[in-house]
Amino acid sequence: MKTLYLDCGMGAAGDMLTAALLGLVSDRDAVLDELNGALGGLAVVSAEDMTRCGVCGLHVKVDIAGDEEGKELRHRHAHTSIGELRSLLASAPVPDKVRADAIAVFDLLAEAEAKVHGVEPENVHFHEVGSIDAVADVLGVCLLVDKLSPERILASPVCTGGGTVKCAHGILPVPAPATERLLRGIPWYPGEIQSELCTPTGAALLRHFVSDFVPMPPMRVENCGYGMGKKEFPRLNALRALWGESGGGTEELLELACNLDDMTGEEIGFALSALLEAGALDAWTIPIGMKKSRPGVLLSCLCREGKREALLRCLFRHTTTLGVRERRCTRTALARTAETAHTPYGDVRVKVSQGWGVTRRKAEYDDLAALARENGVSLREIRDSIE
Repeated sequence: MKTLYLDCGMGAAGDMLTAALLGLVSDRDAVLDELNGALGGLAVVSAEDMTRCGVCGLHVKVDIAGDEEGKELRHRHAHTSIGELRSLLASAPVPDKVRADAIAVFDLLAEAEAKVHGVEPENVHFHEVGSIDAVADVLGVCLLVDKLSPERILASPVCTGGGTVKCAHGILPVPAPATERLLRGIPWYPGEIQSELCTPTGAALLRHFVSDFVPMPPMRVENCGYGMGKKEFPRLNALRALWGESGGGTEELLELACNLDDMTGEEIGFALSALLEAGALDAWTIPIGMKKSRPGVLLSCLCREGKREALLRCLFRHTTTLGVRERRCTRTALARTAETAHTPYGDVRVKVSQGWGVTRRKAEYDDLAALARENGVSLREIRDSIE
C-alpha cells in the first residue's frame, strides 16, 4: 500500500512538513500557485532549494507584506481567535477535505491552548500559531496530503529538542506546554539539541494525520523529500518524508495474561478499563475453569514493548493476581487512518482501515452517541445520515 513515512528525528514544524511534502510532488509550482490562490493575497508562499550538511532539500518561506515570517509577524497577528480562523478557512477556495482537515488541525491547537490556559477553546486567542504564516503552513500540508493521497501515514517518535523557548507568555520549557499537550500518547524524546524542534503547529499536524508512530516499516521507497528548518545545527536540520510501497502493519507485540477467581465483575471491568487507559492496544476477558473446579476469568492485554512495565504495574495494582504470564506474538493489521464525515446533526470521526485489497469505514461510536443524545434521535439515524 502507498505509505508516507515522516522521519521526525529533528522534530516537526509546519514549514518543514510543507517543504518535505512539496519535495514529493511532480509539479511544485502548480501546488504553490493553488496554495497562494487559497490564501487570497494574505500571504505568499515560496520554496527555494537549500543545501545543508551536503544534502539538498527545500526551504519554504511565507511572506506577508514583503516580510518573511518570524520577524514582526507574530506580534501583528497576535490575537487571532479560533472563530476567526474557522471563518477564514471556511471561505478558502480549496477542496472540502482540505478545508475540513485544516479546521480540524486548528481545533486541536485551540483545545490544547485552552487546556494549558484554563479557558474554553472559543476564548483562546492564538499567539504564535494563530498568525497568517501558520494558516499558510497548515493549508499547505493539508493540500499536499490531499494531492499525494497516501493509504496510510506513519511517523517516527518525535524529537522535541530541549532547553527553553521565548513566547508571548514568557520563557517556557521545551516542549512548550501546548506542544506537550498535543503530543500526549505520542512517543517523543528531547534529544541532544537545546532548541525547540517541534512546534505546536507541527505537533497538531502530526496528531491529525499520522495513524501510528513507529520505527520505519519495510518499504520500497520511491521518493524522498527533505524539508529544511530555519536554524542550523551540527546535525542536519530537516524533516524527511519518504514515499513508497509497504506491506502493511506487521509488528512484534507482547501479550500479558493472568487468571483471576476472587474478584467481582465490577472489579475486573475496572481493571480492563485501566489497562486500556495505561496504553494497552487491546484488552479482553475469557471465562475459564481453574483448579479445584473454580470458575475464573482470564484477563489478557496486548501491548508494545515500551508499555510492558506500565501494564505490569497496572495488572498488579488493579487485580488480585500473584503472577503475570507474557508471550511475544506477531500482529498483522490493516492500516488505520481517520476522516471527518458530515451529517445534518454535526460532524463525526470515521475510522478507515485499508490493506490487502480491503477498505473498511466505521463511524466513531462516541461521536454517534453524543449527536444522538444531543438531538434526541437514534444511533442508527445518525449513522444513516452520514454524507
